[in-house]
Amino acid sequence: MHRKTRAGLFFLLPGVVWILAFTLFPLIFSLGLSFTNRRLGRETRFIGLENYGNILNDIRVADTIFTSAFFAVGGLLLTLILGTFIAWLFNHDIPGLRVFRSILTMPMFAAPIAVGFLGITLFNEQNGPVNNIIAALGFERVGWFIEPTAARIAVLIIDTWQWTPFVFIVVLAAMQGIPDELYEAARLDTASEWMLFWRITLPLILPSMGTVALLRLVETFKILDIPLAMLGGGPGSATTTYSYYAFLNGTAQRGFRMGYASALAYLLVVVAIIISSIYFWRMRHRFEID
Repeated sequence: MHRKTRAGLFFLLPGVVWILAFTLFPLIFSLGLSFTNRRLGRETRFIGLENYGNILNDIRVADTIFTSAFFAVGGLLLTLILGTFIAWLFNHDIPGLRVFRSILTMPMFAAPIAVGFLGITLFNEQNGPVNNIIAALGFERVGWFIEPTAARIAVLIIDTWQWTPFVFIVVLAAMQGIPDELYEAARLDTASEWMLFWRITLPLILPSMGTVALLRLVETFKILDIPLAMLGGGPGSATTTYSYYAFLNGTAQRGFRMGYASALAYLLVVVAIIISSIYFWRMRHRFEID
């Protein structure tokens, strides 16, 4: 074998080992578990599709799907709107752009579990800064940790705060790739910044926004860390997402039902694959050259 070929394979080896050990093996192993009654301390036996049938009869699954959909749709819309708006602002000549950009992207690099604990401080019902501002404006303090709707909104705000910078970075890069000549020519017909954005900027950044939307949608369906750290899935089960419920079933809180938890997780994988496939099919169809 050629020396350069051997060297190339050597450098690829760590990535291949990583994928096999931490991606393919867990996927295959958990798929096998989903067809068993695997539970800590009990004999494991093959039960076929029984776990998947139990999911259809589990009344808590419907509640968690609704909660996950609330966070997915709400988080997607808020991060797209805010991220695109901030990117549009920063696409203009602003002094200290690099400094502001670094500051704005800091939440994205924080661990979600730490962001959840930060949410506890921010939304503290007695001394939290959010409630202090609300009280200073003359309104009643909100029971962020005891009212189901308020709790969901609090988690949504924290998730949006963390991931808006991701949308901002990608959309800003797309905006900066638009030639200035297009804007110069358009300004001969209109001076409206809104028309420039609507007629030129938005159509050209839509592919980037679509990619971001896909990534955010799939990621938001998997939201677990923030509800876990911030509210423990409460009050009641108001912030218990689908992925959080799968996590609970695989831990001591639900008796280490690892087979059932694996089945729950695999349905989420199937949903993510379907969403991704539809998106890439539409993108390929849109840019296909006849």
